[in-house]
Amino acid sequence: MGEMTDKAKAAANKAAGSVKDAVGDMTDNPRLQGEGKAQKAKGSVQDVTGTVKGKLGDDV
Repeated sequence: MGEMTDKAKAAANKAAGSVKDAVGDMTDNPRLQGEGKAQKAKGSVQDVTGTVKGKLGDDV
């Protein structure tokens, strides 16, 4: 995957995670909140991966 692909997936995961987290909070559903937080964390990791690939080139 290239830098832009990783960053696009990161943005999607962060957005979906934020929605799950918020809905879980509003509905008092800790499982959904946990899923949302995990998905946001996954997006953050993908964002860092994309940044590293951008710095080193897509050969990583």
